[in-house]
Amino acid sequence: MKKTMAWLAACMLILVLAACGGGKQSAGSGSSGDTDAGVTASEELVIKASNYEFDQPEYHLKKGVPVNIVYENVNGNHGILVPELNLRLDTKNSSKVITPDKVGEFEMSCSVFCGSGHSSMISKIIVEE
Repeated sequence: MKKTMAWLAACMLILVLAACGGGKQSAGSGSSGDTDAGVTASEELVIKASNYEFDQPEYHLKKGVPVNIVYENVNGNHGILVPELNLRLDTKNSSKVITPDKVGEFEMSCSVFCGSGHSSMISKIIVEE
C-alpha cells in the first residue's frame, strides 16, 4: 500500500513539473488566433510569460484602437485569459486582433495550470480613453 501511494505521489509530482517545464516557444511557432472580422491592427502588444509571471504587471491599450496581441511563451507552459476582452491565447493560438470597446482595468491570468505559482500569475490590461 505504501509503495502504491509513493508511486502515485511521484507520478503527480512529475505531471505538475511537466506542466511548467515545457521548452522555449517563440510567438511564430503557434498559429494565429482569431481576429476581429476585417479589422487591421494599428498597434501591437507583445505579452511574455515565464514561470509564474508575466513580463509586466500591467499593459495599456486605447479604447477603440485595434491592437494585435501577441503571446510569447518564454519559459514553462502558460497562456493568457482575459474574459472581459474575449481574449484567450496560448502556444497554439499565439495572436489575436481585438478592439477594446470599454474603459477599465481587466485582470489577466494564466489559462494553463503551470504548478504551485499558477494562482499568483496575474497581471492587468488597462484600457484608457
